[in-house]
Amino acid sequence: MKLSAGDRAPEFALPDQNGKLHKLSASKGKWRILYFYPKDDTPGCTKEACAFRDNQTKLKRLGAVILGVSVDPVEKHKKFADKYELPFTLLSDADKTVVREYGVWGKKKFMGREYMGTNRVSFLIDPRGRIAKVYAKVKPAEHAEEVAVDLRELAK
Repeated sequence: MKLSAGDRAPEFALPDQNGKLHKLSASKGKWRILYFYPKDDTPGCTKEACAFRDNQTKLKRLGAVILGVSVDPVEKHKKFADKYELPFTLLSDADKTVVREYGVWGKKKFMGREYMGTNRVSFLIDPRGRIAKVYAKVKPAEHAEEVAVDLRELAK
């Protein structure tokens, strides 16, 4: 399924890094930054997570909640969050239901080898639960700032 701006964001319930279940609808009424990333504690994913950490105060002030999603298990998310002091929610989609529903699971290529994995894609979801923007091309170190700029404009 290919989601785009204007579509209703698919509902889900996933465990966070502490094993607590989170529903997307629980943060209804707020902007949600739903960012999908390939793997905990890898260079690009660490840059992206730390950029969201460093911009969290600004994003929170703009009324946004940050939700990171990967197929890594809860325990791996916990180590990643603790190691980099990530103050936001990391969700575990171990059975790959949500990555498929959001259309971010697909073919990837690394060093000439093809495999299936999570593509780095983010969704900015408005307070009513509609997708306001899809970020299909993400530069990990700059992405949080890019979202903050868009959120400033969209939240007016």
